This record gives sequence, C-alpha cells and structure tokens, in this order.
Amino acid sequence: MRLGIFSDVHANIEALTAVMGAFKQENIDEYYCLGDVVGYGASPNECADIVRQVAKVTILGNHDAAVAGRMDYSYYYEAARHALDTHAAVLSPENMSWLKTLPYKHELNAVGVHLCHGSPVRLEEFEYIFAPEQARECLPIFDSLGDITLIGHSHLCKVFALRPGEVEELPPRTFTLQKGVKYIVSVGSVGQPRDWDNRASFTVFDSDKREFSFKRIEYDIESAANKIFATSLDRNFGHRLHIGV
Repeated sequence: MRLGIFSDVHANIEALTAVMGAFKQENIDEYYCLGDVVGYGASPNECADIVRQVAKVTILGNHDAAVAGRMDYSYYYEAARHALDTHAAVLSPENMSWLKTLPYKHELNAVGVHLCHGSPVRLEEFEYIFAPEQARECLPIFDSLGDITLIGHSHLCKVFALRPGEVEELPPRTFTLQKGVKYIVSVGSVGQPRDWDNRASFTVFDSDKREFSFKRIEYDIESAANKIFATSLDRNFGHRLHIGV
C-alpha cells in the first residue's frame, strides 16, 4: 500500500492544488494529513474542503485547535493570532465542526505507521522535534512507538533514527526502514516551507517496500502571496513564501 502523507497546508490553496496534482503520479492508495490545514494563508475554506475530501484521516494541528477553540493561543504573536481569529470568523460551519473532531493521533498498526502533529510524547502540547535532543525525549516511549512516526509542525524535512538509548539524525531523502530501528520523520510543509526551499513538500510511504520518500513541487507562489496581500493578514505571511522560511 502506498500512503500519501502531507502536513501544514496553512490555507495555501495554490500549494495544496499542486501537491494533489503531483500525488496523482504516485499511485497513492490512501491520503493522510498531519494537521494545520488553517492559519497564515488566505484560503482556509478551500483547503479544508479539499483535505476533508481526500484525506482518510486528518490529525489535529495547533492552528486547527486554536481556530476550533480547543486550545489557548493568547500567547501567540499578534499576527498569528489575527490570522487565527480571521479564519475562525470565515470558516464554514461544516469545516469548523470538522476541526472540532480531529484526533491528536492515529495509528496504522498493520503497517507500523503512527501519525501525529508534533512530538508523540505530550500530544496536546504540540512540541517540536527538529533536532536530535528533541527526538531523544521519545526514547522512554521507544517500545510504544510505531516503526515510523510521521509528524509535521516544524515545517522542516527531518529524519531521526532511534535505537534503545540512541538517536541519529539522517539526511531527508528516500530511505528504507531497517529492522530494530524506529524512525521519527518530519514531513515538511505544503503551504509554508521553512527550510529555504520554497517548493511545497509532500511525502510517500510504500508499506510493502518499507520505503519512505520526500517529494517537492513548485507552485504559483505569486498568486498565493497576492491573495494574502489583498487581506488584513500580515504581509510577511506572503513574503516568506517566496524564500521558503
């Protein structure tokens, strides 16, 4: 089975449309979204409509939780709070109801895949994993981890190989799962990459081959940014799309 996994769309319909088109070339059997469908961008309803339709399961992201009234975001910086408030005001009742029901975690135990938005250690706190020392916090729950745990949140493409008492960071490229090793993989962002590569990020896991692959696709950044500039959203949310940070 081939799984299409993507995360952090952040209301960027241009990026999401490009990713969905690229997925069509990958013979995907099931799609999974790791959260943050909303926040930052100019097209929250359009993105939520697509993700609701294509993803078998969507995980709750912190921006989704904030918009749905499931977490306190008063400590977020002003521009992010304004975007969340704006999205909460414009989301359709159907999309808002959907966000209110999203799970923090999903386990595909038949193929050894676990899905969550941030760290699997404290799911509701949406903690980041983008460095080995953060991945090490997962060692105490090594036995309960899936063979591969797929996360979003950091907007970075990262791979961490875990063995009892040991964490190794690997390059973010296609790899085959090894016996005795568990992996935590950050799949990058569809709608707001932050690794200095402005192309939308998406990933594929082939459960038969036990192979995980990172993919990138160019999209119409100009249109996505201009839509942001035409709203009351912070202009930096549009500018940063061009540089991928």
